[in-house]
Amino acid sequence: MGASDHAAKNIKSMKRKVGIGVLLVLVVLTALGGVKFLQIRTLMAGGKGFVPPPESVSSAVAHKEKWQNTLTAIGSIVAVQGVTIAPEIAGTVVQIAFESGAVVSKADLLVRLDTSLEEAQLRALEAQEELARINVARERTLRSENMISQSELDAAEATLKQTRGNADAIRATIGKKTIRAPFAGRTGIRMVNLGQYLDAGKPIVSLQALSPIYANFSLPQQELARLKPGMPVRVTTDTYPGRQFEGTLSAINPDLDQSTRSVGLQATFENTDQSLRPGMFARAEVLLPEEQNVLVIPATSVLSAPYGDSVYVIESKPGKEKGKASLTVRQQFIRTGRARGDFLSVESGLKPGERVVSSGIFKLRNGMSVVESNELVPKASETPRPADS
Repeated sequence: MGASDHAAKNIKSMKRKVGIGVLLVLVVLTALGGVKFLQIRTLMAGGKGFVPPPESVSSAVAHKEKWQNTLTAIGSIVAVQGVTIAPEIAGTVVQIAFESGAVVSKADLLVRLDTSLEEAQLRALEAQEELARINVARERTLRSENMISQSELDAAEATLKQTRGNADAIRATIGKKTIRAPFAGRTGIRMVNLGQYLDAGKPIVSLQALSPIYANFSLPQQELARLKPGMPVRVTTDTYPGRQFEGTLSAINPDLDQSTRSVGLQATFENTDQSLRPGMFARAEVLLPEEQNVLVIPATSVLSAPYGDSVYVIESKPGKEKGKASLTVRQQFIRTGRARGDFLSVESGLKPGERVVSSGIFKLRNGMSVVESNELVPKASETPRPADS
């Protein structure tokens, strides 16, 4: 056997070994693919049969209540009388007779400006007035004796009147420099100091009459026929959460705003404790005489979206095991009405007695299983008063 025969035999042996190796690799790959296929099929079968655990939610029952009809609006608190005290005549402050935030009565002295020059002029004019009065008395005596002409008496009387007028003008100037409260009320923060020169119109202090006080607001023109002076009005403000102020509708504007077609209204409140202050933002409600039956649910039950408001209604469905029922939720679109505290009225889409999810609505979807848990849920109220507000 030659060298060429030996080489050919080695080549055939190597080819046979390579073929066996490739065959083994194919067998291993086929086995691994089969195992992986079986695993994936098992996982898919398990996924189809997997049932997620039910979500824990709280619930509430849609029930009927009688709510008094109201007309709501946004308004502002204004003072019955309120001004910023300012001098009519310029002068230097020589006396400040009030404290910031003090209660003052009508005609109480607030600020006195320097009147020393006017007082000196007044004394001179009073002396001239006294002399003119004596001259008039003397001229009248002489005239009665026909010792002087009537024109001389008239001139003396005119001089007396002119002198009195000049004195009265000085007294008026002194009065304007003696600045008093034009009405009873509460002062604001003092804006002047002793020795300060005040120009005419320079603010001294704000003075507001706080009891009674007004609330001004507006309503659409279509509500005008339902409004009458004397109707009860309720006001709430963010300053006092949960507190309601009771007053009466005292004035209705005779004309309407042409841009908004709304009518201006004014309500009067006693405000004996002066809690309401001018400039406060307020929510006003005019209480109408009639009451209305409404379907009520907690406001937290409503899921708001651009396409409409909805709730999740809790329904009972028979379970797979005998005697056991499961709870599921069904999304129901509704139309809401007025709000009162933590509650909303439902105008359509819901029936009395239906149970709705009151918390946990954002994690739900239609048909999902749920369990009810109402132990730790705070109760809704028509007049909520949060502890940390």
